[in-house]
Amino acid sequence: MKRHILIISFLIAHFTLCTAQSGVPYIHDPSTIAECDGKYYTFGTGGGGLISDDGWIWHGGAERPGGGAAPDVLKIGDRYLIIYGATGGGLGGGHNGRILTMWNKTLDPKSADFNFSEPVEVASSDGMEDQDAIDPSLLLDPTTGRLWASYGTYFGTIRLIELDPKTGGRMKGNVEKDIAIDCEATDLIYRDGWYYLLGTHGTCCDGVNSTYNIVAGRSKSVEGPYLDNVGRDMFHGGGRMVVAAGGRVCGPGHFGRTIIDEGVEVMSCHYEADFERSGRSVLGIRPLLWRNGWPVAGERLKEGTFAVLSERRGYSLELAVDFVRMKQEREAFWRIDPHSPTVPIPSQTLEEVLPTWPQGNIPVRCSDYMFRPHQLWHITPVADAGGSLGYPYYKLTIEGTNRVLAATADLELTTEAAFTGADEQLWRIEQLVDGTWRLMPKRIPGRQELNTRYCLYSAGDSTPTLAEYDYQTDNSKWNFSKQ
Repeated sequence: MKRHILIISFLIAHFTLCTAQSGVPYIHDPSTIAECDGKYYTFGTGGGGLISDDGWIWHGGAERPGGGAAPDVLKIGDRYLIIYGATGGGLGGGHNGRILTMWNKTLDPKSADFNFSEPVEVASSDGMEDQDAIDPSLLLDPTTGRLWASYGTYFGTIRLIELDPKTGGRMKGNVEKDIAIDCEATDLIYRDGWYYLLGTHGTCCDGVNSTYNIVAGRSKSVEGPYLDNVGRDMFHGGGRMVVAAGGRVCGPGHFGRTIIDEGVEVMSCHYEADFERSGRSVLGIRPLLWRNGWPVAGERLKEGTFAVLSERRGYSLELAVDFVRMKQEREAFWRIDPHSPTVPIPSQTLEEVLPTWPQGNIPVRCSDYMFRPHQLWHITPVADAGGSLGYPYYKLTIEGTNRVLAATADLELTTEAAFTGADEQLWRIEQLVDGTWRLMPKRIPGRQELNTRYCLYSAGDSTPTLAEYDYQTDNSKWNFSKQ
């Protein structure tokens, strides 16, 4: 975190047009999102943080003693380790900072087990050296079990230290290592044999004029060197763009990665300013994609009319109704005068085919896409319906009608004549790491639990159904074509 001036930005925020979260998601320098007893938590500068029951609607209430700036949180075993900067970053007029860690059994401030341990110092800066002990993050290496922390700002270098995963203290004899410059608010992650250093580039704390954006480098060793996509070392200012400006929010910083399921990941950050919320700093959660081995921010689906196409074959999800042929005056192609005038043929309209459709429930199928009314789905985020981590719930209706896609108790699909807000009519629509999409009904009729298993599934080229999600098969994956 720092106080300079410039500008670069990030995503859009507010239901159909944005990527900031719903509720009152006001925070700065958020930690990676952590789950505890079915709720989600993120902590920010100043000691507080946010809580969400579903991952979509956020409110205040998270607690963290010690104040300071830019914490991170990591669950290790059955405990949560918090790391944060006590000062530094130019706060209070200097760059003499301390990095502290502490433990808790739970993140729920209402729990009887909520009790943070005494903080332990693991790193510091004296305000004179070319380094600033602030903005720490944690990585528990899944290949070795070793615990690492990165920290630092534009005031000097980004440093790497090793911590003891049992105590949270500094490993005895560990010597810090400089691994990057020209960024701050770093985060370390591991994926498919690579270590990634995510750094926040640009400047913060200047509202709508903040220039934060997030860049990345990668290495085969946690200790670097971290190179970007054209081989530039982050120690010499390199970094490949992960997310930058877009829409009505600016200044993404403080990257965090959360794995929801195989092939389903999100990234969290704050936006320095949400133009729709008085320029306040807000929490943002966005799909995380991986393209050619590099992380890149995906898109939350925005309201609109789409063709829903299976990744399996490319066929369109549609009502199982009779195909209504269109009239056309045709002439033999060998007799066409190329100089004769042409006239547009209007698309088939809903009014032309609606009388041929049944009145009750209509099943669905997949078939060749012909941009016909029975293939056009209007997808809308549903206000006040809650959501999942980073996403609202959506409804899918045939364009121009109230006919809505719904799950059935026997794990099949139907369309019902009207939207009632029932859970079987609400859909999670999540972008997968390869850019395709997963669609899951909120609940299966007759079952109490939220559905986290069954997704829209292409059981055959023309047979959509509900089946267990499997990232390894294209049957589970869908695409949207904006109409």
